[in-house]
Amino acid sequence: MDQKQRLAAIGGVSVAVAALVGFGTYGLINSGDGDGGSDQVTEAGEESPDEAPDGPPSAEEVSTASGAFLDAWAAGDTEAAAELTDDPEAARAALAPLTENEAVAGLTLRAGAADGAEVPFEVAAQVGYGEEQPVELAYASELAVVRDADSGAVVVDWAPTVLHPRLADGQTLAVDARPELPPIEVLAADGSVLTEEEFPGLAPLLDQLRERHLEASGGDPGGAVVIQDAEGEPVETLLELSDPVPGQVPTTLVPELQRAADEAVADTGQGAVVAIQPSTGAIQAVANAEPDGTDIALEGSYAPGSTFKIVTASLLLERGLADPSGPHPCPQYFEHGGWEFQNLDEFEIENGTFADSFAASCNTAFISQAPELADDELGAHARDFFGLGLEWQIGATSMDGRIPVEAQAQMAAQLIGQGAVRMNPLTMASVSATVQNGGFRQPYLVPADFDGRQLATTDGGLPGADQLRSLMNRTATAGTAAEAMAGLSGDIGAKTGSAEVDGQEKPNAWFTGYRGDLAVAAVVPDSGHGGRFAGPVVADVLRAAP
Repeated sequence: MDQKQRLAAIGGVSVAVAALVGFGTYGLINSGDGDGGSDQVTEAGEESPDEAPDGPPSAEEVSTASGAFLDAWAAGDTEAAAELTDDPEAARAALAPLTENEAVAGLTLRAGAADGAEVPFEVAAQVGYGEEQPVELAYASELAVVRDADSGAVVVDWAPTVLHPRLADGQTLAVDARPELPPIEVLAADGSVLTEEEFPGLAPLLDQLRERHLEASGGDPGGAVVIQDAEGEPVETLLELSDPVPGQVPTTLVPELQRAADEAVADTGQGAVVAIQPSTGAIQAVANAEPDGTDIALEGSYAPGSTFKIVTASLLLERGLADPSGPHPCPQYFEHGGWEFQNLDEFEIENGTFADSFAASCNTAFISQAPELADDELGAHARDFFGLGLEWQIGATSMDGRIPVEAQAQMAAQLIGQGAVRMNPLTMASVSATVQNGGFRQPYLVPADFDGRQLATTDGGLPGADQLRSLMNRTATAGTAAEAMAGLSGDIGAKTGSAEVDGQEKPNAWFTGYRGDLAVAAVVPDSGHGGRFAGPVVADVLRAAP
């Protein structure tokens, strides 16, 4: 619920009220005492032709008019009270928060001695909020009684100050929650509080998490009686009804890795990076070089280039169309669907294996298998074994991969991560995590049991996971990813990518890899080769892992 909704003047529910002490039930009449009486009626029952009374209201008229108005207000009859003023529409809208609000009980109005046409009075009511004990709202106000120039009727001169002495034109009272969100702490995986001061790049994401998980956080903004302006924005708090209750939202972010990720993308222009724990799917770092723009890390939609060859290789291995140690063609060119595809710098591998082609990122080694595949096979394999294209519930907004069915040359282009394939660092980090883990675990930023989300799943493990790990390890140690991964020891694997974009001078640089139980992917748009520009970003985050 937004600020204006929470603080809108509440109406529509009658309340219990206490009758005004000292007031009877009055009708709107004039005294007929010579200072301007009511319309005279002849003995024959005909109206007197006399003109409407004029002049200041008499003391009796002041008492009668003010008493009738206060009686109607105290009884919760907003309509009747408003009609006893010279501006019924404005009075009706202003009185409603106290007369038609189930949070307000025991409304009592007590009039003081009139001073000419001015009548002071006191307002007292019990105002509740949620399960809190009601709090007394009490204040003094004043009204003035005037004679309507046209009709001669004696009425209350309506002004916002009648409702409350601090009200200005266009303002009214509101009884409800505070306008701002309650204080909500977003917690790191270790229980520490993630703040914008320490992690400025996370500011938009932290705000999103606070708003998205407001209810589950246990936070409560508290209640208050406030003066609000015409737009529903608070101007002044008149009465505190309950103190705010801080909420908490847990995340899987690891402070050390988050710092490393922020530093790694700082000088990349529009670079973005995501780190995932393969064994659980926990997202441990999210960083965007431009956090105030599009969240490229989680919501970006880019062709992933040759990093997507991991998924294609998995499909080819499952179909028996490739064998890591078996011979596999890598010609300079291969034509399919009327397009001629080529390798970077038009290289070729003679008498090479599929492992050679994967490590060197040979495009034609993958394109050459297009005639053996149905148009929908790549997307189905990506969905069924890597979870791509399923609806992920990570706890924040995300784009979870798209591999639409295409034919001919466009289908062939998808095999090397071009065409209409769309990914981001989140999904490509998940691809590496799936390989390292041997099966898909949906990435998540907020634990699913915190708010009862259902995580996406696939059936069984990843076919050929051992072979894929071997292919990625060779690429990380002796292939296109070796330079970026140099110095990283242990169980490592990686894949580079450079995605061409129409109208863009340089390709988008991609890199994804893993080291132990950490998988990372990065994209640096409009920069160049993946190993050179995105590789160091991934390597820096992997290096920061404990």
